[in-house]
Amino acid sequence: MKKTIILLATGVVLTFNACKVKSQQSSTSATEKNIEQKVDSVLALMTLEEKVGQMVQYNGSWDVTGPATGTTNEKKLEQLKKGLVGSMLNVVSVQHTREAQRLVMENSRLKIPLIFGYDVIHGYKTMFPIPLGETASWDMILAEKTAAAAARETAASGIHWTFAPMMDVSRDARWGRIMEGAGEDPFLNAEIAVARIKGFQGDDLASNLTIAACAKHFAGYGFAEAGRDYNTVNIGIHELHNTILPPFKAAAEAGVATFMNSFNEIDGVPATSSSYLQRDILKDNWGWDGFIVSDWGSISEMIPHGIAENKKDAALLALKGGSDMDMEGGAYETSIEDLIAEGKVSEELIDDSVKRILRIKFQLGLFDDPYKYCDESFEKKELYSKQNQNLSLEAAKKSIVLLKNESDILPIKKSVKSIAVIGPLADDKDSPLGNWRAQAEPNSAVSVLEGIKNHVPESVEVKYAEGVKLSTGERSFLKPLTINHTDISGIAEAKELAKSSDLVILVVGEDAYQSGEGRSQAEIGFLGVQDELIKEIQMANKNVVMVLMNGRPMDLSWSSEHVSAILETWLLGSQHGNAVAEVLFGKYNPAGKLPVSFPRSVGQEPLYYNQKNTGRPSANGEVTYSHYTDLDRDALYPFGFGLSYTDFEYGDIQLSQSSFTKGEEITASVTVKNTGTVKGEEVVQLYIRDLFASITRPIKELKGFEKIELNPGESKTVSFKIDEELLSYFGRDKQWVTDAGKFHLFIGGDSVNLNQTEIEFK
Repeated sequence: MKKTIILLATGVVLTFNACKVKSQQSSTSATEKNIEQKVDSVLALMTLEEKVGQMVQYNGSWDVTGPATGTTNEKKLEQLKKGLVGSMLNVVSVQHTREAQRLVMENSRLKIPLIFGYDVIHGYKTMFPIPLGETASWDMILAEKTAAAAARETAASGIHWTFAPMMDVSRDARWGRIMEGAGEDPFLNAEIAVARIKGFQGDDLASNLTIAACAKHFAGYGFAEAGRDYNTVNIGIHELHNTILPPFKAAAEAGVATFMNSFNEIDGVPATSSSYLQRDILKDNWGWDGFIVSDWGSISEMIPHGIAENKKDAALLALKGGSDMDMEGGAYETSIEDLIAEGKVSEELIDDSVKRILRIKFQLGLFDDPYKYCDESFEKKELYSKQNQNLSLEAAKKSIVLLKNESDILPIKKSVKSIAVIGPLADDKDSPLGNWRAQAEPNSAVSVLEGIKNHVPESVEVKYAEGVKLSTGERSFLKPLTINHTDISGIAEAKELAKSSDLVILVVGEDAYQSGEGRSQAEIGFLGVQDELIKEIQMANKNVVMVLMNGRPMDLSWSSEHVSAILETWLLGSQHGNAVAEVLFGKYNPAGKLPVSFPRSVGQEPLYYNQKNTGRPSANGEVTYSHYTDLDRDALYPFGFGLSYTDFEYGDIQLSQSSFTKGEEITASVTVKNTGTVKGEEVVQLYIRDLFASITRPIKELKGFEKIELNPGESKTVSFKIDEELLSYFGRDKQWVTDAGKFHLFIGGDSVNLNQTEIEFK
C-alpha cells in the first residue's frame, strides 16, 4: 500500500474484530450475539447514502486541526461532517484523530465513529527489525512481543488499525517488497503471521492497548513476474492453494480482523475483483467474517488493467468480487447508488459489507467511546519508551545471521588492539530504520560505528573512514539516497586505515529505501562503487568482517569467497548498532537463520529451497538435465542457514513407529548437543518430502521447527508430531488430501544439512 506525500497527521481507516471470532460457526457467545444485534439495529437506521459512506476510506491529506484548503479537501471535510466516510488513514497523533472523530460525532446524523488506520509495519515510533529480518530470528514469541509493543505505541497515538502483517510468500530477491514479509516458505510465513496478529490484537480487541491487524496482500502479490512490483502474476491453481494461500488461511483461523486485497492480477483477473478469492474461499469456505479493504486505489486501477472502462465499472467488479471498503479509489462513493438504481447491484450486497465494517467498530469499543484511544498522557508515556528500546535491542540481536566465520575471526579476540570501521553505511543513523518506518524520527537509529564505540574495550583503538559516500540530500519514501556511483576519492584513505589496523569492520549493503514498495531492482549486488571498496579493503587487510545491511537477499558470491566473515544484519531498527556490536564482541551469540535463499547470481532468481524435482533432476553424465551451464544451481546460502559461535551435533532421527494410518500420529525425535565452548541457540528444523503424489511435490517442505538453547556440553531431545494433516496437500481433484505411500523425513539445522529417514502413511 502506498504512502501519501501529504499527511493529514496520518491515520484513519477500518478495522474489524476477529480475535474472538474465528469463524462464523464460532460466533455464539453472548457478547458476539449482542454485537450482531447492535449491528443490525444500526444498519436498519441507515440510508443508502450512509451505508455507502461506511465503505469509503479517505487519506488524511490536510491538517484536520486547520482549514481544509483546496476543493478536494473541502469536499472530504463536508463528507466527514455528514457521516459519509467510514474510515481514514494517515491521520496520526491523539490531537489529530480526536479532531477528525469530533467532526463526525458532532455533525453527522447517526454519529457512527471513524476507524483510523496506518502502516505500522515494523514499529510506530520505536523501530524493530524489518519483517524479513525479524523472521530470521525464527522466534515466534519475539514476533508477538514486538507486534504488541508496536500496537501499544500505535494505539497511544489514537490509531485503531495497522495494515500488517504482510504474508506474501516471496521467492524473488529483485522484488523490493520482499523486505516486508517473511520470505519464501509458506509454513514459516504462516507461523510468524499468526504470532504478529496475536501481538497486534491481543486477547481483547476492545482494549486501548491493542489494534486490529490486516492480512495482506490477498493474494499472489509476491509472485510478480520478473520481481517487478505490481506486475502480472501467472500461477496455477495448485500453486495458489499449496504455496500462497496457507498463510492467509492461518491468519483467518487466528481471527485476523481485516484482509487487504492486492494490486496484481492472477490469470487475467485482478485480485481486487476476484470473487473466487474473496467470496468463495475467504468469506464462504473459510467462514471468515471480517471485512476486506482494497489496497491504495486498486479498485480504480482496474481501469488501466483493462477490465473496467470507468470507475462505475470498476466499482461493480469490486463489489461483486467481495471488496468491502474502497481505499482512496473514489469508485464506491461515486458509483454504488447509481449501480443499485440501475439494478446492477442489490442493496443486500452493500448491507453485507457495511455489517462487516460496523461489527469491527463495535468490537473495538468505538461505539461505547469514540475517543477511547485519545489519551495524551498515555501517548507521551508509551512512545519511544525505555521498555520498547530494550525490546528493539533484543529483537535486533536475535535477527542477525552469521553467514561466514573463517578461522573463527568472530567474536573479536582480545588480541585485537585496533579496529578500522569502514563503509558508506557505517555511520548511517537512518538506514537502520528501514523502509515503512511509520513515525520514526529520521536519523534516530544507533549506527554501527556508535554501537562499536559503545561496546569496545577501552584498550582498543577505533578509527573510521567512510570510503564511499552516500549521496547528499533528504531521504524520504519518494526520495531515497543512493550510494555514490562515481566518487572513489575516499577509497585510498580507507585502504590506508585498513592496512594499519588489526581488524576491519566493513559496513556495506543497501540504503533503507533501496527495498520496499516500488523498489524492485534488476540487479541485487552492491550498488555504486562499493564493489571496488570491498576488493581494495580485502587486499589491504585479510582480517575483514563484512557487516551487511540490506532489505533483500544480495549477490555475495565474491565476498563469500574472499572475505573472512560475513554478518547479515538486515535493517534492524532503532538499536541496530548496539545489536551488531554485541554480536561482534561476543556479548551475544548469533542464532539467526535465513528465511530466504541467497543466490550465486541474480540469474537464478526466483530462487527457493522447496523446488520441484523435474523429470531430469541430475547430471548422469549428460548435458540435458535441469541446470545452468555456467553456474551451480543451488543457493550460495540456503534457506534456514545460519552459523553460531558454537557447534551443534545432531543425532540420528528416532521414530515412535515407521508407519501410521488415518487418525494416528507418529513422533520423530532427534537429540541435539552443543559441542562447542559457549552457550548458543539453535533452530531445529523438520522437513518432509512426498515421494509419490497426484501432482508433483517439492523436494522438501518445512513442516516444523523449534528454537532451543544449550550450554556447552548440554544435549536436548527435540520431538515433532507427524499426522495426516501435516502431510496433506491440495491435489489433482482440487481437494486437500494425504496420499498413502512413503515420505522422506528430514531434521537438521538448515534446509541442506539434514539427517534423513523414511516413514509411510497407509
